[in-house]
Amino acid sequence: MATAVFFHAHPDDETLTTGGTMARLAAEGHRVVLVTATGGELGEYPEGFLAPGEDLASRRARELEAACAILGVARHVNLGYGDSGMAGEPTNDAEGSFWRTDVEEAATRLAGLLGEEGAEAFTAYDEHGGYGHPDHIQVHRVGMRAAALAGVPRVFMATINRSHLRRLTEQAADFGVVLAEEDRPPVEELGVEEDRITTAVDVSAYLGAKREAMRAHASQIAETSFFLSIPDDVFAAVWGTEWYVRHGADSRGPVETSLLGTGA
Repeated sequence: MATAVFFHAHPDDETLTTGGTMARLAAEGHRVVLVTATGGELGEYPEGFLAPGEDLASRRARELEAACAILGVARHVNLGYGDSGMAGEPTNDAEGSFWRTDVEEAATRLAGLLGEEGAEAFTAYDEHGGYGHPDHIQVHRVGMRAAALAGVPRVFMATINRSHLRRLTEQAADFGVVLAEEDRPPVEELGVEEDRITTAVDVSAYLGAKREAMRAHASQIAETSFFLSIPDDVFAAVWGTEWYVRHGADSRGPVETSLLGTGA
């Protein structure tokens, strides 16, 4: 049994980006550990969604607990930094925000956890955090430094396959999907091009778990959202593979199929 640690910025990021991989590893008998940097307390949510007296951080913590149970997460640790908000917001510079946190300090804390768990695989995000969110960029910086401090043997940047997403967007009509302007992804601003991908994990057998974990994050992912309302075949085309760039790997070599090694 191996241990894989996944580092994410906010609750629901784990499901959207790596949920299928987590569910697959757990089903295969491996230990899956999730670390979140913040509680996601600055996320947007529908008016009237919260109960009287309920705060978003508490709600998202309960949602994350439910998602972890669905995905087979053995342990979750919240580092407790403040949600920095979207890029350009004044909250980016608020005292205690993750964006303002000293990278070395946070990385040292995370490295201690990686050592405690004996992590054999570790994931953070790509250099621009997938889509430029300050907390996601900081996850990359802190995560890569922590992995180096802890000497984790297999280190990955979870990402979006921009080339794949571009193809899907161009083929939307073939799936019978009409993309409203607000649902059309800013493809050129997301993830990395396919020629950088080193690892493509087939999670098609775990899409049920991924979809249920998305539903668990109801404050952020409404049942009527594009993510959950698309037909099963489109959902599989979008989410059936999860993409990574392994640190130090040659992207010109064979594409790996697991975080634990080719064919593992």
